[in-house]
Amino acid sequence: MFPENFLWGGAVAANQCEGAYNEDGKGLSIQDVLPHGVKGPRTEKPTEDNMKLVGIDFYHHYKEDIKLFAEMGFKVFRTSIAWSRIFPKGDEETPNEAGLKFYDDLFDECRKYGIEPLVTLSHYETPLYLAEHYDGWVNRDLIGFYKRYVTTVFNRYKDKVKYWLTFNEINSILESPFMSGGINTPKEELSQSDLYQAVHHELVASAWATKIGHEINPDFKIGCMILSMPVYPLTAEPSDVLAAMEQDHKNMMFADIHVRGYYPGYAKRYMRENGISISVTDEDMEILKNTVDFVSFSYYVSVCATADPKKNVRGEGNLLGGVPNPYLKASDWGWQIDPKGLRYVLNTLWDRYQKPLFIVENGLGAMDKLVQGADGEMTVEDDYRIEYLRDHIRQMEEAVMDGVDLMGYTTWGCIDLVSASTAELRKRYGFIYVDRNDDGSGTLKRYKKKSFHWYKKVIGTNGRDYKILRNLEYLR
Repeated sequence: MFPENFLWGGAVAANQCEGAYNEDGKGLSIQDVLPHGVKGPRTEKPTEDNMKLVGIDFYHHYKEDIKLFAEMGFKVFRTSIAWSRIFPKGDEETPNEAGLKFYDDLFDECRKYGIEPLVTLSHYETPLYLAEHYDGWVNRDLIGFYKRYVTTVFNRYKDKVKYWLTFNEINSILESPFMSGGINTPKEELSQSDLYQAVHHELVASAWATKIGHEINPDFKIGCMILSMPVYPLTAEPSDVLAAMEQDHKNMMFADIHVRGYYPGYAKRYMRENGISISVTDEDMEILKNTVDFVSFSYYVSVCATADPKKNVRGEGNLLGGVPNPYLKASDWGWQIDPKGLRYVLNTLWDRYQKPLFIVENGLGAMDKLVQGADGEMTVEDDYRIEYLRDHIRQMEEAVMDGVDLMGYTTWGCIDLVSASTAELRKRYGFIYVDRNDDGSGTLKRYKKKSFHWYKKVIGTNGRDYKILRNLEYLR
């Protein structure tokens, strides 16, 4: 049931895999001072316990890794450009040629195997200088710096990259202002007006990127990217239903503006009733009319909402808040597993926007164990990951049968990398095991997991054989 041109592939982010944090003229990013991920405090400078400084050394292993992706049959590979490789501080007039050359080589390697790059322009990688000297996206000046950056990379890669995303999980800025928005002021000192001003600046910058990109190459397909977390009412009590609606509005506002080009009424009401005041120019409102070509999103969990303060207890893995669903199981990190929620999200977004959709993150983080396989090669018997992805692909197929226009699916992360939320390597997502551990030990050698062969079969049959779980030896 998947269309013949369906884009199967996988996803990573530069800061979680590249390493080489100070090579070839790269400046520091906010990730270089976040050794414990989104939940931990920042450090003054990079420290040895920050796993992202080395990552999985994709910077020096990308040819090997892309060859493995090609072996699986990838049609698309989502990655990001590290802003501070191109403009080390972020506010320079002239880009860093060595950084530009690296991505030239990376995209060339992808295209060598017929893999389309899907490139995120800003994936939790704001240059640290912009955070410390401008306070990140609270400052309107960042719009201009971002415009210069995107103009540079759009012109450089206009013949190599077709698919672009402006900001990763743009709606996460309200919960994670430093990681998502490069805002150096501590969260507890930020007002709601500060946060929504930063939101506005990012939305305007995103619209500028869409306008600039389409002018440079009209064939570009430029999308927004949101963290999708469907909100169910905890009970059928009407107050819970309304609580779910209101919580969902806080996420959907971002996609609504990207797709429709203006602030929805519910957002204006929320700001008005909560004393939120932001600076908006006439030019801003005009620029916002440059709407995206498609809507992309990450999907990991769903949450519940209730109006009852006694039951309103936030779940462990719910990064954007929300009450755990009593009917769902959870991963080792407290992320509730809800495959049917993916079908629900796809239908909701399609009905709302009638724009092509792209699932650009979906996956299971788990503590994988490297073992010797029947063929004598080291591997991971990750049936649990296959089962997770299988169940989600089944719901994708249902959504396509419902009439949803789905462009593609990139699993997170297609190769083991450093987790964004906890900055661990033991929380593994990939089809490829990377021999590196949280204490810094390991050879960086790559090993194919059982899921590697399963996903190869899924792609090779255009999704027809996703149901296969066991007895995969014949696939090798």
